[in-house]
Amino acid sequence: MKKAFSWLGEHGVAHRFHDYRKDGLDADTVRGWCAQVGWKALVNTRGTTWRKLSPEQQAIGSDEDAIALMLEHPSLIRRPVLLTPAGELLIGFEPERYEASLNHAEGGQK
Repeated sequence: MKKAFSWLGEHGVAHRFHDYRKDGLDADTVRGWCAQVGWKALVNTRGTTWRKLSPEQQAIGSDEDAIALMLEHPSLIRRPVLLTPAGELLIGFEPERYEASLNHAEGGQK
C-alpha cells in the first residue's frame, strides 16, 4: 500500500482511499470486481488470513462462495485495489501497469 500511495503522489494522480478492512465493503462492489477480474485475482492465498481458514473454507466452489468469504474476511482481498478513471481494475501494485493504465486513461498526459 505504501508503495502505491507513494507512486500515486509522485505522479500527481488524485485518488480517494477507502479502507475496506475497516470501513467495510458491499457485496455488489465485490461481485463487480469478480466479474471484471475473477475471484482468483482478488483472493490473497499467501496471507495469514488465508492460512487461518479451514480447508473447507479454502475450497471455494463458486464466485458466490468467494464473495461471501471476502465479505466475511476483507483482509483476504489483495491490496491495493485501484479503479482507474477508465474503469480498469488494478489489483496489487505493479508500477508498470499503473503507468500504462493511468497514462492511457489521461489521454497520454501526466
